[in-house]
Amino acid sequence: MTDVPTVSQVDSAVYTVPTDTPEADGTLSWDSTTLVLATVRCGEVEGLGYTYAPAAAARVIDDLLAPVVTGSPASDVPRLNEGMQRAVRNAGLPGLAAQAIAAVDIALWDCKARLLGLPLVRLLGAARDDVPVYGSGGFTTYDEQRQDRQLRGWVEEDGIPRVKIKIGESWGRREERDLRRVAQARASIGETAELYVDANGGYSAKQAVRVAAALAEKNVTWFEEPVSSDHLSALAAIRNQITADVAAGEYGYTLPYFAHMLAAGAVDCLQADVTRCGGITVWLRAAALAQGHGLQISGHCAPHAHAHVAAAVPNLRHLEWFHDHVRLEHLLFDGTLDPAGGSVTPGGDGTSGLGLRLAAERAQRFRVA
Repeated sequence: MTDVPTVSQVDSAVYTVPTDTPEADGTLSWDSTTLVLATVRCGEVEGLGYTYAPAAAARVIDDLLAPVVTGSPASDVPRLNEGMQRAVRNAGLPGLAAQAIAAVDIALWDCKARLLGLPLVRLLGAARDDVPVYGSGGFTTYDEQRQDRQLRGWVEEDGIPRVKIKIGESWGRREERDLRRVAQARASIGETAELYVDANGGYSAKQAVRVAAALAEKNVTWFEEPVSSDHLSALAAIRNQITADVAAGEYGYTLPYFAHMLAAGAVDCLQADVTRCGGITVWLRAAALAQGHGLQISGHCAPHAHAHVAAAVPNLRHLEWFHDHVRLEHLLFDGTLDPAGGSVTPGGDGTSGLGLRLAAERAQRFRVA
């Protein structure tokens, strides 16, 4: 019997990159983004994975997850994912621990594909060649000129036919400005490109319905988190009253969360974040849950962590080409993808795994742990 390669080492690193300008959405503001990197070594092969999380996620990787994974067969990713989830029982799975698991899970899949010399999408099995993306940014801190430049860059320069801006500013207290910015966005992109909005849970339920009526006049077809995704009954009620598709799920850290959201009839399209929900292993299960309910799934942020798994599911709608994460992934990694024409093609160059390599020299100045 051929020897099964085993994991010899698991490491973590933390990188913090300042934003190019102060940013905010409806309910949060920030001026930097932190990426926690996990690397899994198996002989001469190294796989990488990552999550956007506080630096404390690295301690979870080092203290709780590395002992589970080290010495185990690199091919048994679902078994290792289950072991990691059990290891954080007393630490609490939802939140930071799930993000740490996600980083290691992604690294394990990357490592397995590299061991086999395959692009990850070929290991998973492709359902499509190209993954549609939408440009995402339009922060509430942007003035009209900066928003216009960003949107036109996606639509006119990159040929991305769908874009999203943030609304719900100051927990819904700037409704007039929200609607003005939506009108400006529609003027920037023209009548044919799709326009999406994301309130990040900033509105009250009836306010969201009123806002949605005004958004319909600008042909907004995607209303993300009109209210907090903690309130599934409110999301479902809004979904039944508005014409735009209601989307949510980015804060799903466990599979039961997605099951509850779908059972409540809360969304028209399920969002899941591979760097939060426990990695590629759990993201695939969330996609299957959505398909079982006759719904599509959309990948939330972290585009290069999602691209291969997004191409492996038949019910994908699209992938978020999020400004902060695209910028950071281009800084930290070589092998990033080109969204020209509105889609990316993971594995198109035949590079094994995720196709990413840490750009160690560029990344070093951002490393904080």
